[in-house]
Amino acid sequence: MTDPTPRFWEIFFAVYEALPRQGPGSRACTARALGLCSGLPPDPAILDLGCGVGGQTLHLAELTAGSIVAIDSHAPSIARLTATLAERGLASRIQAIVGDMANPKQPPGSFDLVWSEGALYNIGIAKALRIGHDLLRPGGYLAFTDAVWRTENPPPAVRASFEDYPTMGRADDVIATIQASELELIDHFTLPDAAWWDDFYTPMEQRIDALHRTYAQDAEALAILEQMAEEPAMHRRSSQHYAYEFFVTRRP
Repeated sequence: MTDPTPRFWEIFFAVYEALPRQGPGSRACTARALGLCSGLPPDPAILDLGCGVGGQTLHLAELTAGSIVAIDSHAPSIARLTATLAERGLASRIQAIVGDMANPKQPPGSFDLVWSEGALYNIGIAKALRIGHDLLRPGGYLAFTDAVWRTENPPPAVRASFEDYPTMGRADDVIATIQASELELIDHFTLPDAAWWDDFYTPMEQRIDALHRTYAQDAEALAILEQMAEEPAMHRRSSQHYAYEFFVTRRP
């Protein structure tokens, strides 16, 4: 595949930045994973890596009384999250920062909970586990989601759609990586199909439809929108081949 053009990224972000979240997940899944993190302080220090526009960040704020540092490399997403925090009166509890997950520049051992939904593949799970371990206090948790295969030989078109996940394996492969790290696995579970649709693919399809009207006379933009619409369409056809898995780990 050729590298995406600047015009592709323009349309891509016109779609994605308007969504409640930028990947599969839900408040219920966040709450379930958080429930596996027993023994957290009443007001935990939380780091959200790859926060996007903050869908899960806001859920963490609702579900805990903690303070949150939310980091993402895409400045417009952080700008949108910052505006949302101001609107909701959460700026005193949540600090939104433009930064690099691979080098978050936070003090070692300063967090009770490191969280990441659908983002750690960007730096690789093994490296993310090392970073999470070093950022956590003893007894703290790293909770994250990652895409995994559910079948041995997914169709070539399905495999190609995950080409941005070069090390994508099965849930057992992620578990083996965790077991080889300095963290211990607490539990894991598969996100239900509703977590793909309610706050992600359904709003995505609605946004794509709206932008079809905006770009009705722009053939290049319409072609990019059609390309993006293939993602939820493929999920309807082929979701039996892949899933998102939530993993909860702990620093001993």
